[in-house]
Amino acid sequence: MPASPRVPGSSVDLVDPVDSLVQHATDNQVCRITLNRPEALNAITPDQRERIIHLLADASADPAVRAVVLTGTGRGFCTGADLRGGPVTGERVPGDVARTIRLGAQRLIAAVLDCEKPVIAAVNGTAAGLGAHLAFACDLVLAAESAKFIEVFVRRGLVPDAGGAYLLPRLIGPQRAKELMFFGDALSAADAERLGLVNRVVLDGELDKTAREWAERLATGPTRALALTKQLVNASLDTDRATAFATEAAAQEINMTTEDAREGVASFVERRGAEYKGR
Repeated sequence: MPASPRVPGSSVDLVDPVDSLVQHATDNQVCRITLNRPEALNAITPDQRERIIHLLADASADPAVRAVVLTGTGRGFCTGADLRGGPVTGERVPGDVARTIRLGAQRLIAAVLDCEKPVIAAVNGTAAGLGAHLAFACDLVLAAESAKFIEVFVRRGLVPDAGGAYLLPRLIGPQRAKELMFFGDALSAADAERLGLVNRVVLDGELDKTAREWAERLATGPTRALALTKQLVNASLDTDRATAFATEAAAQEINMTTEDAREGVASFVERRGAEYKGR
């Protein structure tokens, strides 16, 4: 990501406009990423998408970050990709659409799945299309009572993208996934929790508080062990038993070299609380 430009003769950086549309701050070892286009219900522009991908990669590499919260402002969590950029100009070449999906929406979902820190979605409002899949890709999903989830693609005559046909069957099974994708009906937060798409529904006014509590609890945990656990669980449905068992053993071997693993064992033997440092 290029540095913000400077005003000639000034030491003050100009604010990158994307920074105002994707706000981020780290506090108590928690990186909070907030989509901030409430007037558009947080539909994502390409620049916003690239910024989120960049921030998630930074969170993975930064030892000062041990958990991530992804949320939005206003009435929308994210209503998908912003399609209001004007009509497509020029002749479409075969492969253009597939390339756009691979390099765009799929990269965003992969960035969440591959982030080495736990990612919590705090769904404050409507999550539709890519926005719903962005939430479902997160490790934990909190939803405000007023939130709703919509597989909006069928309403536009489109095939689901942003990893939806990969994520949903793994979360709720193929029949339920097809029901949501075939009809495109809005799913309330309570129904999403019942189906297993949401970990917990909270009062609208409690969403931020609960997300902070969950994230800060994760941020005091054994960070590398959580990263390896995330990798094991995410890969589990795509591998056979022998591969899964071998990968589990390898992950345990790697984890036992960490300071946090040694601290965890020592705290058990010494009958005291563990103090994990994320190393």
